[in-house]
Amino acid sequence: MQKRENAVTFKGEGKTLVGPQLKAGDAAPDFKCLSGLSPVTLADTPKKGRLFSVVPSLDTPTCSTQTKKFDEGIAALGDKVACYTVSLDLPFAQKRFCAAEGVKSMQTLSDVHDHSFGTGYGVLLEGLPLSLLARSVFVVDAGGKVTYVEYVPEVTNEPNYTAALDALKAVAG
Repeated sequence: MQKRENAVTFKGEGKTLVGPQLKAGDAAPDFKCLSGLSPVTLADTPKKGRLFSVVPSLDTPTCSTQTKKFDEGIAALGDKVACYTVSLDLPFAQKRFCAAEGVKSMQTLSDVHDHSFGTGYGVLLEGLPLSLLARSVFVVDAGGKVTYVEYVPEVTNEPNYTAALDALKAVAG
């Protein structure tokens, strides 16, 4: 498995990411995450513009903000897009968070089972006492091609919401 040393920082300390560094134009890697207790693969997601907002844990302030900002930002796009928050949180914790915070448009995917999203998209953080995913955003078009990628350089910082939402609008059709 490919490893990218010092690809991001976490609280200022360089961290290794496991998996490839994706770029616009790449085919979106498949994955097997959980939505509740049901497995979900890339093929199971709707064939339309998709946003994957990756967070270390929904139980942290920055991850909470990221999920809520994207939830608000995609509301106007309605069913033209499918949007997901991906983390290693258990599906039960993800559901509790969305209910408590009023998140309605973003769906959650848990990569806790085999980290296939983390390793496929190159966002699995190595060298922490607990496995986490690095903060990142991916937009995938209806044909399964990655059209936008942001690996947030410092994991504790927020992504570029405007650029990600603009990229999603461009593939929304």
